[in-house]
Amino acid sequence: MEAEDGIIAGLSEGKVWLEMSTTDDKELIRIADRVHETGAMAMETPVSGGCHRAATGNISIFAGGDRATFDRVLPVLTTLGRRVLHTGPLGSASVLKVLTNYLATANLCSLAEALTVARKAGMDMNTTYEAIRISSGNSFVHETESQVILNGSRNISFTMDLVLKDVGLFDSLARSLDIPLEISPLLLDIFHDGQEAFGAREWSSNIIRRLEERCDIKVLGEGFPAELTDDEPEEVGHEVHVRTQQATEASR
Repeated sequence: MEAEDGIIAGLSEGKVWLEMSTTDDKELIRIADRVHETGAMAMETPVSGGCHRAATGNISIFAGGDRATFDRVLPVLTTLGRRVLHTGPLGSASVLKVLTNYLATANLCSLAEALTVARKAGMDMNTTYEAIRISSGNSFVHETESQVILNGSRNISFTMDLVLKDVGLFDSLARSLDIPLEISPLLLDIFHDGQEAFGAREWSSNIIRRLEERCDIKVLGEGFPAELTDDEPEEVGHEVHVRTQQATEASR
C-alpha cells in the first residue's frame, strides 16, 4: 500500500481509493490522509451480509467519506452491492463494521449455547431451529449460521482468526473510549480457546464444538445445507437513506 511501487504511489488527482476491508478506523484515516496528499479521493466501503450474499451482489456496503466522493462512487457501489449506506465522515464505516461484526459474534455464541442446551434436553433439532426462527429470539445469524451448524459442515466461509481480529478491533475501540465492556472480553476468551483447540483457520461456526466435546454430544439436524446460497430475488442496488425527524413527522 505505502511502498514505492504501492497503491498510493499510483494515485493522483481524479482517482478514488476505496478501502473495502474491515480495519481500524484510526489506521484508515491515517492512510486516507496520505491518499489525499496525492490529490486523490478516499472512501472506506466495508461490506456486510456474508460470503453467500457477496457472491450474488446481495451485500450491504457501509460508505464513509465526504458526500461529494460518495455521490461520485455510488454507481459503482450499487453495482457491487444491494444496499449502500453513507455512514458519515472517514472512519465512521469502520466503526460501524466492527460493531456489527461484534453483534454477529455475540449472537453466534449465544446460539451455540442455546442449540447445545436444546440437544442435551432431548429436543428435536429441526423443531428447535423452526421455533427459534419464528420467535423473538430469531436473527440473521440464526437463519444462516445455525443451518450449517446443524448440517455439521460448519462452513460459513469465515474463520476463527478473523473473528478475533474483528472483535479485537471492537474491543480496542471500546477501551480507547473508556467503556467497561463485559460481553466483548468473554467473546475474545471463547474464540481464543476455540482457536487454540481447533486452529486459526477453523470455521467460526464450529465454535459450538467446544460445547459438543464437553457434553459428549453432536448438535445436528436433518436436511440442512452444507453451504449457504443466496436465494433472494435480484434487485437494483440503492442508497439506504437515514431516518430523520423531518421524514418521520412528514409520514404521520
